[in-house]
Amino acid sequence: MNSSERRMKLILMLQQANQRITVDKIADKFDVSRRTVFRDFNALSEMNVPVTHDRYNGYGIMRGYKIPPLMFTSKELATVMVGLNFVKSQVDQKLIEDAKGVELKIKEVVPDELREFMESLEERTVVDPYLNFGAEKMEGGDWYVISNAISENKSIKFDYRAKTDEKITSRKIDPYIIVFYRDHWNVIGHSHKRDDVRNFLLDRMSDIIILDEDFVPYGKIDVEELIFRSDKSSEKVMVDVSASALKRFQANIPAKIIKKNEIKPNLFRIVFFFDNLDFINEWLLQFPKDVKIISPDILLEKRNNLLEEMIEKTNK
Repeated sequence: MNSSERRMKLILMLQQANQRITVDKIADKFDVSRRTVFRDFNALSEMNVPVTHDRYNGYGIMRGYKIPPLMFTSKELATVMVGLNFVKSQVDQKLIEDAKGVELKIKEVVPDELREFMESLEERTVVDPYLNFGAEKMEGGDWYVISNAISENKSIKFDYRAKTDEKITSRKIDPYIIVFYRDHWNVIGHSHKRDDVRNFLLDRMSDIIILDEDFVPYGKIDVEELIFRSDKSSEKVMVDVSASALKRFQANIPAKIIKKNEIKPNLFRIVFFFDNLDFINEWLLQFPKDVKIISPDILLEKRNNLLEEMIEKTNK
């Protein structure tokens, strides 16, 4: 952790302790040297934090001292809680633990009435209940290390376990953005091996190392273009969508719509590119009566084969 975070935790540690704490205990707690602890206490003194000292028993903090409350309105705090509840509903166990840590820190410093408000929201605000209560929690990958590399424009090196054959290979990329797709994290960046932009699942990455190598992105990073980019493997897909399902279709489609026309009352023709027709074929099944595939022919063929397979399994 950085010095600012450590000093905040040191204040909370002294504030919550029932007795004085020795320098050795503090150094062991934060895994730092005694000299670093003394520097932290000097910094707290400069911030006018009333630290007290007893040469035999260690350090404490003046009774009754509280960290100045964060200046949240109830509406701002509600917004924070919705965000934290959203993070806690996800499948990434590390991210869930980090969100709980943030929540505890806020509760320590807000006034009592706002703390009660937080606890009420925590119990009665549920975000994405099916994912929250139904999905198995798992390790989602070290997104924090990668985010540091992105912020500093540093290349990273890691071992990657392929999804096709589980083979592990060493990779090196210039990370551009981190993307969360509902139940997993991805990093999109320039692959040195392929000399092209590639997508990597964080839960298949291990031994991530930030290299002392700066990179300059090829032009200004276009986040939308990176997420919805199409290549030679992408197919142009055309579907007709009923007006009653259009809003839900547009909100959830895992692609960028390039054309939308109302071809007749309450019926819209949608065009987009996609590189995995098997995936989009299954995804479209959630609109059984509201979406009709127009093209390409190979997608229509896949739809017929999938329906036949489903009927066959039903009849067994």
